[in-house]
Formats: sequence, structure tokens, C-alpha cells
Amino acid sequence: MEENKKLVTILVPAYNEEAVLPMLYDRLKALMDANTAYNFEVLLVNDGSKDKTFSIMQELRSKDKRINYLNLSRNFGKETAMIAGLDYAKGDCVIIIDADLQDPPELIPEMLQYWEQGYDDVYAKRKSRKGETWLKKFTSKMYYKVLQSMTKVEIQKDTGDFRLLDRRCVEALKQIRESQRYTKGLFSWIGYNKKEILYDRDPRAAGQTKWNYRNLVNLSIDGITSFTTSPLRWSAILGILVSLAGFIYMLVIIIKTLVNGVEVPGYASTMVVILFLGGVQLIFLGVIGEYLGRAFYETKGRPLYFIERYNEEKETNLSLKK
Repeated sequence: MEENKKLVTILVPAYNEEAVLPMLYDRLKALMDANTAYNFEVLLVNDGSKDKTFSIMQELRSKDKRINYLNLSRNFGKETAMIAGLDYAKGDCVIIIDADLQDPPELIPEMLQYWEQGYDDVYAKRKSRKGETWLKKFTSKMYYKVLQSMTKVEIQKDTGDFRLLDRRCVEALKQIRESQRYTKGLFSWIGYNKKEILYDRDPRAAGQTKWNYRNLVNLSIDGITSFTTSPLRWSAILGILVSLAGFIYMLVIIIKTLVNGVEVPGYASTMVVILFLGGVQLIFLGVIGEYLGRAFYETKGRPLYFIERYNEEKETNLSLKK
């Protein structure tokens, strides 16, 4: 490794990606061999894979010392795998890319050009999303619209984790040790000088996607509860409106009773009111519980992850980035 060259870390979180890792390596190797102005390290983070992902990482390192691997002690989730990678990345800048090759590595030289021009966060925005259903595209669009309406932080739309981060962005993200992480929002929250580049997202090269609608819903809830307390405020406003409507209805009943005498209340209307108010109360309790649960996890102060092995050496001293 030449000392006078800048070091670029390519960070790749991976979970059960045995089918695609060799293809990813071939394209990254061609990229690194062609860009001789930089030194490269590829940091592969194995997030508790159950297939041959980890053994393939070891094989890749045995033939190319530019490959480093980080083996987490279990599956902690992609968000935690990314912060683990940022903790161990050595580069002057870090490029985060998924292992599935939906984000083309060939965009990296363009990212490096903008980085050299002084941009701290060069992020790739999707012009098109091949291989995704109409429903997924629509729900994604609506989610970002709802999230942006609730928070004062400008959230980047149609962007994922594929981006280049200058070292000062990396250091900023390393200071944020939330256990319930929403990294896409954190990229926006830290600020710095950003640059957008457009690209067409490719279908997954091989293997199966790890995302289903349940995971996406959980990620959406994390995004909303991480960056805004608007749901609590809207719950309070809705509660006031419901109470006001109930008070007005009570006055109507009292007036009708005084004018027309006592009436036998209708069973249907009574059940509708009871069920409506009960449902509203349960929704409010759920919203409050979501925020309370996040506070509960954060106050525990647990380490974000455990490392089983960094390259050939096993981690036994629990020297974790808390």
C-alpha cells in the first residue's frame, strides 16, 4: 500500500449473500485495479449469515489482502452492521454499498471525483427501480411524503445507503450510538456538504431479497419515531377533537331530554361510540408505547454489537465501540 495515496474503504454489509459475493468481488477488483490513484480496502461485514457467506469472505481475503472482513457474533440487522463497519473502516472516505449489486460499483469513480471537489456526502439517487413492484414503489413514495411532513429534517427521497462519506461524516455518525437506528435519516441529520448523483437501479444479481413488507413497516416506524414526536402531538390533538365532539353530543342529549322527556338510548349508537372511543384510546396507547419502548431500549446502554472476528483474529477482549 502506497503511503502517499488516499485510502478508500468500500463497506459492504452482508447477510446470506453467498450467491452474489464472488460476482461483487470481481466487479470491485476490476474497479480497484483500474483506479490506481487510490489505495483501497473492502470491508465485508458478515451480519450473522447462516449460509457460506463468511467462508467466502475468508477465501476472498486469502487471495486479496485488500479484502478485510468483520464477523458479527450474531445477526444484529443491517443498520447495526453498517455502524460496526464504520467503526472499523480505516479510509479517508467510506463508500457504503449493498452486496446484491443493485447499486452498480461502477459509479464509485464519479463519487470520488465529487469528493475531491470538496463534497462530504455523495449519495446516489435512483431514477428508476428495476425489479420492484408497483406497490412497493407507491408505498415508498407515500412513506417519504408522510415522514417529510412530520419532521423538520430534510429527508432524501429515493436514496438508499449507497453513498460516499468523507471521514468527518463517518466520525459524526460514529458518535450517534442509538440502538434503534435509522441510518437513512441520520445521513440527512448530520448535514455537511452533500452532492446528488442519479442512476438506474438494477435488479438483484443473485439470491433472495432480505426485505419483506414486515421489515419495511418496522423500518418505517423506526424512521418516524426516530426523527419526530409528531405522532404524539397528533394523538393529543385528535384526543381533544374527540373529547370536544363527545361534549357537544352530551349537550345535545341533555337538551333533547329536557325538551322531549326521557328517551330509551339506542343500543347500536351506544356500541358505536364505545367501540370508536376504545379504538382511539388503543391507538394512542400504541403510539405512546412505541416511544416508551424506544426510551426503554436506549436507557439500557447495551453495546450495539459484538465482534466474533476481525480478519484472522478472534475478538476476545470485548473492545466494543459503545
